[in-house]
Amino acid sequence: MSTVSVDGITVGYDDEGSGEPLVLVHGHPFDRSMWRPQFEAFSRSGWRVIVPDIRGYGETTVVPGATTLETFARDLVGLLEALQVDRIVLGGLSMGGQIVMEFYRLFPHRVRGLVLADTSARAETQVGKRLRHRTADRLLREGMAPYAEEVLAKMVAPHNLRARPDLARHVLAMMLATPPEGAAAALRGRAERPDYLDLLTHVTVPTLVVVGADDTFTPVSEARLLHERIPNASLAVLQGAGHMPNLERPTKFNGALRGLLEAVGNGGPTNGQ
Repeated sequence: MSTVSVDGITVGYDDEGSGEPLVLVHGHPFDRSMWRPQFEAFSRSGWRVIVPDIRGYGETTVVPGATTLETFARDLVGLLEALQVDRIVLGGLSMGGQIVMEFYRLFPHRVRGLVLADTSARAETQVGKRLRHRTADRLLREGMAPYAEEVLAKMVAPHNLRARPDLARHVLAMMLATPPEGAAAALRGRAERPDYLDLLTHVTVPTLVVVGADDTFTPVSEARLLHERIPNASLAVLQGAGHMPNLERPTKFNGALRGLLEAVGNGGPTNGQ
């Protein structure tokens, strides 16, 4: 693990491999270890893989209050500048996918390819805003444990929890280790997220949209909407996976990601499905 100072905070990250950079952004309420199968596979196969802990999570500084997607995106570009990295393939899951969309809005010239996994491009609804604020208050009041136990079977498909106790332990451990103040700040910031649907129609880089077939947080219908909006995007619906297909079905996820990386390397679009 390495750290670097970015805009007054300390960012924890891993950076291995050689070649063109691939940056992967974790979701809520996790940390960079959620990308372990991809970090190990692609750092050994011709890519420089960078996985940060975002602000308020893992080993990166907690800043109480509200952390917007723009703040997360600017933290990310600060990390890239500290590492002297210019253009990247950028991927994210769930909230990480929304950070990716915000990064593309702000810094499209730095993006060579996009991976949007189990995420939504819609602005938050009024009902959703109230729920996020209530959840933020709950995390500060109760800590992470009750929430983590409650959402575990939504983060990972129940059949995978039963079949993969190691996976269940990993996902639960990430959630329990997350600082409540950091998670609450992210929830409040996400409550104010913009709508990215129009932005997606202007994406000009190879893009992979991927989703677990059993995802109930961001169902397949949300992924299909992204796929329809993004010119020449590819769509991978991974059977037997829930909200975290990169961990639940890593071989299938890596296969889809490898296709995107090959398209980026060839300088051409992915094939829509």
